Amino acid sequence: MRIPAWTEDELLLAGALVVKNGWRELRTNDPEVRELSELLRSLPIHEPEVLALPSFRSPDSVSRKTTDFASNHRHYTGKATRCGKPTLLMIDAFTEREAEMLQAARAVEDGISSGEFHLIPPQPDEVDELGVSAVEGRLLVRRALARERNPKLRARKIDQVRRRGGPLRCEVCNFDFAHTYGELGEGYIEVHHVTPLHTSGTRETKLDDLACVCANCHRMCHRCRPGESWRTPAALREWMRKSASDDTH
Repeated sequence: MRIPAWTEDELLLAGALVVKNGWRELRTNDPEVRELSELLRSLPIHEPEVLALPSFRSPDSVSRKTTDFASNHRHYTGKATRCGKPTLLMIDAFTEREAEMLQAARAVEDGISSGEFHLIPPQPDEVDELGVSAVEGRLLVRRALARERNPKLRARKIDQVRRRGGPLRCEVCNFDFAHTYGELGEGYIEVHHVTPLHTSGTRETKLDDLACVCANCHRMCHRCRPGESWRTPAALREWMRKSASDDTH
C-alpha cells in the first residue's frame, strides 16, 4: 500500500511547526518533529491499514516536509525542493495570514488532545468531489458541519429569528422558502457558521454564531477551492455583489 498524499490538516500542522521555527526546516531527531509525527499518526482521517504502515508520517517524512515548507518560502535563498501544489498553497496561506493559520493549527491540536475529534463521525461533504477540503483542514470542517446539522441547534436558531420578528429567509440572497414553495417551504431554512473555522473553538456554539441561509448559498459558502477557506455569509454577499458589478461592465 502506498503512503497517501498529505492532507490539509497534516500540512497545516507541519506548516505551523516551520513558521514557529522561523521558517527554518527541522531535522529528524528534533523532539518537535517526533512529537508531530506521533500527532499526525493519531489524526482520525486515514484508514487503520494506512496508520499501521511503519513509514506513515515517520519523523523522516515530517522532517522532509518541513524542508519543503522552508525551502519554498519566498525569502529562502537556496534551491527549493520539489513539492506538490497543496504544500505551496499552504505556504501562501501562512505567508498571507499567519496568525489565523496558527490559530487553526492550535484548534486542531486542542481537538485531538481533548479527544473531541475522535468522537465526531466523518461528515458528508467534509471534502469535495476532488478530495479537497478548506485550507484549515477537514477536522475543523467536520466539527463545523456536525454543529450545523444538529437539528436541535437549527430549531433554536429558527425560533430565535421568529422571536425577533424577522422573516425566515436567506441572509445572503433573501430567498424565502415559504414564499416560493408555500406550505411545503414553511419553517425551512439551513444554518451556516458565521465565525471562521479557525475561531469556532471548542466552546458551545451560540445562536449568534449561526446565519440562516438557503441551500444554494449554503453550498457556495462551503464550496472549497484549493488553498481557500470557507466563506462567511458576509463574504459570499460581497462575492455576489462584485460578480454582479463585473457583469454590468
